Amino acid sequence: MFGFNPPVNKVIATGYNLLYQQTRNTFILKRKWSPPLHKKGGKPSKLRARHFVYDLVEDCNLSKQPDIKVILNQFVDGVGNAGDVLSLRPTKAYTHFLVPGLAIYASPENLAKYQIDENKPKVESNYSSPYVQRTLGCLSRLVLQITMSKTQPWTLEPWHVRTSFRKAGFVVPEHAITMPPVTIKGPDLTLQDKEFLVTVKVSLIIFKAFILLQHLQVD
Repeated sequence: MFGFNPPVNKVIATGYNLLYQQTRNTFILKRKWSPPLHKKGGKPSKLRARHFVYDLVEDCNLSKQPDIKVILNQFVDGVGNAGDVLSLRPTKAYTHFLVPGLAIYASPENLAKYQIDENKPKVESNYSSPYVQRTLGCLSRLVLQITMSKTQPWTLEPWHVRTSFRKAGFVVPEHAITMPPVTIKGPDLTLQDKEFLVTVKVSLIIFKAFILLQHLQVD
């Protein structure tokens, strides 16, 4: 009732791998013993067993492949802008750029099609660095915690914000920090766990950062 057709039975009986896939391998070989020459127009001599003994010259599967040049077709955070030509390792170029559709091969046809000159200096983008977009994304999700004294009088100043940024792993100069228009003084427990906005300028871009104010008892 559940029998298979004869061809299928034959395949299963022989153990043939149905998922077999051909691979591309290249080996450069050299004969250990050269075959004898023959006269022009004459009959070639019969090759003997020793003429089929080869020495391995190079295994192309083990040799280092050259870098691949690709053209970005859109802005990639931390990498570059559309039209930039990158030189990457084959695995990285294929996995992270070609397969997701972020880049294309920098072939002569594509260079001519998109009118890209590899020797032409890169056009300055809106960002001074390809990492600006990533930095803005991290800072926009950050709620900066500032701890102030619970007993000593204080006034919130830019250097407090700069120090808290440094504790969070960001180096922000004081001249890039703009404090709120209202002066924040303490100790004032009514400000405990309250959020304030400060303005931070990163690469000609201004964004708002949240500050969470807390008090700490100092002996």
